[in-house]
Amino acid sequence: MTARPDADSPPDFDCLVFIGRFQPPHLGHLAVIREALRHARQVIVLVGSAWQARSLRNPWRYEERLRMLRSAFEEEENARLEVVPLLDALYNNDVWVRDVQRKVRDIASPEHARLPRIGLIGASRGQSSYYLALFPQWESVSVPLVEGISASRIRDRLFRSASSAEDYLSTHAAHDLPPGVVARIRDFLEEAPYGQLVEEQHLLDQYRQAWSQAPYPPIFVTVNAVVVQSGHVLLVRRTAAPGKGLYALPGGFISPHERLMDACLRELRERVRLKVPEAVLKGSLRGQRLFDEPHRSWRGRTLAEAFYFALRPEQQLPQLKPVRGGDHARWVPLADLDPEGLFEDHFFIIQDFLGLPADFDRP
Repeated sequence: MTARPDADSPPDFDCLVFIGRFQPPHLGHLAVIREALRHARQVIVLVGSAWQARSLRNPWRYEERLRMLRSAFEEEENARLEVVPLLDALYNNDVWVRDVQRKVRDIASPEHARLPRIGLIGASRGQSSYYLALFPQWESVSVPLVEGISASRIRDRLFRSASSAEDYLSTHAAHDLPPGVVARIRDFLEEAPYGQLVEEQHLLDQYRQAWSQAPYPPIFVTVNAVVVQSGHVLLVRRTAAPGKGLYALPGGFISPHERLMDACLRELRERVRLKVPEAVLKGSLRGQRLFDEPHRSWRGRTLAEAFYFALRPEQQLPQLKPVRGGDHARWVPLADLDPEGLFEDHFFIIQDFLGLPADFDRP
């Protein structure tokens, strides 16, 4: 793609689309967006992992990343930028692709009564053949990668400790981040979520240290139960880090000598004291699937075998007996499910079994 010779020349594209998580937005991201602004009348930035609970991989919410991105551009540039949240669909590419297509279709405006020319832009490393195969109707535009900038390394410096974050912001951040992003991160260091994420980083370091002498990186196997009755799903509220205060599916690690189904039933019996006979649960089983997204768990490579139980509708939901010192279980209406309030990928597990729509718009 060649640059326009002057400002009066028509743009190469009506619309260029850039997809990323921007955790946080760094100078590499900005280089791609500025290149898109040079060659397109309109640029759509789709911010992935929107409305997910804070984690070390996704520490900033969509609204915070939106402000960071906007702060890096002048008024005229912002007028040509459409920044839009994008909810992940970890276990259904077709749902995710449909959501991307619909958002771009609704934003990209035709000019002079013709179909808009749309392209998908990204840095050389990020613009993989995998994404190209998902959007064959759009042209591919690749720009040079800005070397030496890594969002994961930035997050590692910021959440190692408050002193590590301050040292990074004072000495190295100018090479990675625009000034407006640095200022917003400094404000974030004073907020309660930052302290919670630092605590989770310490727990993760301890976890990794415990396995540091293993001959191979560990792979963990867990089970989860998706129990649904009368428009409600059974969830537990976590009382400790990681994910303190978030809702999660009942579940846990399997014991060395038990089958996966037996582990799931044990967790329901011991963790939430679900007052449903085991025979009824087994008769209500409607699905079973392995969830294996590589980044799904904070602790590392963790596979989750989930079981979907659809209990017969009743006027009264089954009773849950509190477990002393444990997580607090409750029945949550499906209409109240909020991806931002669920631990790890548990919203997407529920979404996969129940066929919940990918569209999720804040009021």
